Parts: sequence; C-alpha cells; structure tokens
Amino acid sequence: MSPNSPTGRLSVFAAALVVARRDFVAVLFSRSFFFFLLGPLFPVIVGGMAGGIGASVREQGDRAVVGVAMTKADAARMVAAQRHLSKRLSGLPELVVVATPRPGDAFNAHNALIENRANAGAILSGTPQAPVLTGPQARVAGWRGPVSLIAAEALGDGAKSYPKVGTAAVATSRADQSHGRILTAQAGQTLLFLLTMLLAGMVMSNLVEEKANKIIEVLAAAIPMEALFLGKLFAMLGVSLVGIATWGAIGGSWVLLSGKAIPLLATPAVGWPLFLSLGVIYFSMAYLILGSMFLTIGGMATTVRDVQTLSMPVTMLQLLVFFFASFAMAQQGQPIELAAIAIPFSSPFAMLARAAQDERLWIHGAALAWQALCVVLFVRAGASLFRSRVMKSGPARGKSRGWFARQAQPA
Repeated sequence: MSPNSPTGRLSVFAAALVVARRDFVAVLFSRSFFFFLLGPLFPVIVGGMAGGIGASVREQGDRAVVGVAMTKADAARMVAAQRHLSKRLSGLPELVVVATPRPGDAFNAHNALIENRANAGAILSGTPQAPVLTGPQARVAGWRGPVSLIAAEALGDGAKSYPKVGTAAVATSRADQSHGRILTAQAGQTLLFLLTMLLAGMVMSNLVEEKANKIIEVLAAAIPMEALFLGKLFAMLGVSLVGIATWGAIGGSWVLLSGKAIPLLATPAVGWPLFLSLGVIYFSMAYLILGSMFLTIGGMATTVRDVQTLSMPVTMLQLLVFFFASFAMAQQGQPIELAAIAIPFSSPFAMLARAAQDERLWIHGAALAWQALCVVLFVRAGASLFRSRVMKSGPARGKSRGWFARQAQPA
C-alpha cells in the first residue's frame, strides 16, 4: 500500500473510507439486518396514535380570514364593523384589506385570491350594499351569513335588511393551499424524526461493542481518530439509507395497490421530486449531527448500562427539539423559525418544513453548508474528547513511574 501522507499513514478521508466500507459490509450482511428492517413497524404505530400532537399547527394554518377588496372608505367601514361585532359575537371571520380599487376600476377577485399574502380563504369585493364573496364553495357557503351581518353593521342604522351576498365559487384558494402544505410539512417532519431516532442509535452500540472487544484500540493506533468517527458515521448512514430504500419500496407499493384508500398529501412548494430529494439530504444531516453526539456518548460509556444512562438525556432533548421545530413550522419568517433553522439539531426539521411551504431554493444551500460545518465540528470535538478521556486512560507514564522503577531496582 502506498502511503497517502509523508508519515506513511492514510489521510483522514482515505482512512474514513476504509472504516466505512468495513463497517457497512459487516452490518449489511449480518443476520441481524433482517430484524433491523422490521424495526419501523413499532414507531409507525406510535406515530399514527400520536397524530393529534400538531392540532395547534393546523389551526394556525386554517384561520378564518376573508380578504377585503373594496374602496378605501368601504373597506374601513367593513373592518370596523367586524371588530365591533366581534366584541359581542364569536366565530366571525377576520377581515383583512388586500386591495383598495378605485370606484369604477376593473378588479379580478380570482387573481387576488390566488396571489394574496394575507392567507385569505375568500375575497370580499363589491360594496357593503352588494357584497360579493369569491372563494371555494365550502368556505363561501359558510361565510355568507356572517358577511351579510357585517355588511348590515357597516351600513349603520339606515339598513332595513341584511344585504344579499353574491358568490363566485373557485376551485381552490391560497389558504387551502397553505393549509395543505402545512400538513405535508408536518408529515415530513414526523417521518424525519422517527427515522432519525430509530436509526441513529446504531452508531453508539457499534462503538461500544468494538470498545469491549479492544478493536477500537487497534484502529486508533493505525488511523486518525477523526477518520474512525467519520467512517463509522457514514457506514451506519449507508446502512440506514439501504433500510429506508427498502421501506420506501414496500410503502410505495402498498400505496399504489391501495389506490385511493390512502389520502394523498398536498404538493409541496418545491414539488415532490425535489422535496423527496431534500428529505433524504436532511435525513442524512440530521443523522450525522445526532450520530456524532451518540458517538461521543458511546466513546465515554464502558457498559450497556452506561449507554442507556448517558443517551437518555440526549433522546429527551431531541424530542424537545422536534416539538420546537414543529411549533416554529407555522411561524414562517418569524424569529422563532429562524432560531429553529440556526440551531443545528432542529435545522434539518425546520428546513424540510420550509421546503414544503416555500419554493425558494437558495436558503437550502446555506442551511446545508451550516449543517455540514456543524457535523465537522462535532466530529472533531468528539474525537478529541475520546482521545483525551479514553485512549489516555491507562497507567500514567512519566516521572512518577520512573521513580517507582528506580526504587524497585536492587541496590
């Protein structure tokens, strides 16, 4: 073997590739890999039972908002009437001014419904005397009565009857699209969390086993410790991707065979092909970030009991991180979502949700670069801690040992 460095040792990446290939083949062709493939049955059942956790997120994405597109004076009267009635009545839709056309100007309510930034479920145009609701049939039918009541309040005491609300039904609205994308984002986050927690623990158990067999000491003497950590991380990531591909093929076949028995999720903002690709990438980043922490824990542990004791706080912390990212999902563009993107542990979950709701792609490149940097820093920190706390835990070699040796020599 030709040396890859002046000292004759393999470089970090070459050594990591050797370790990754060795661990990947050893795990993939072991008898336990078949039972590993059966593992997701249990979290899938648990995930189905816990589907109501995101109820607050869905409510945030499905607020009753009606966009007002009237002249400035009429829009102000309608909004004031809604606020006045809301003090006495509950269940009225919120009115948000989205456009103020001049009298006599042509106005396309359907385009305003699709392009509005207020997440409005319908557009209210016309005048308080003859209001017109444009939106999906289900929403328009439910809001005709409240809008007529608001219009009568806006007309004042001179109104002798409730104005008749005209309707113009459309196939969909921005609010329906936003609500569907939030459900897609929530499903993606939940699946990413379950897969990460299910698969990341393999790294820790593999390292503890090799520590018990003294294999780790032989490898550490031959290659850099960073290469050992990187190799094990990418080997277990490769095994995990093989398992995910198997489960995805089985699940996809089940969906195709069941036909319309399973409700389909809304199309994400970036489209399904890119969303699935980003899902694989963000799973890899989440796995590497969490796996680097588990590698450090496995390096510090000496027995299975120590592994369970040390890994429990990390597992609970990751659960809190998932809840944090789920809560931030409905606050797009707000400081809490930006914080979820910046924190390495929650960044993959927050960015996958962003991919379902926002079609911009540049932010994913920046987030992936930041996550990759965090993986490198965590691996270096874990390898340094392992080298200083474990590999140097033998008997001290120094002046004290020399003194004892001299005392033991015969006079």
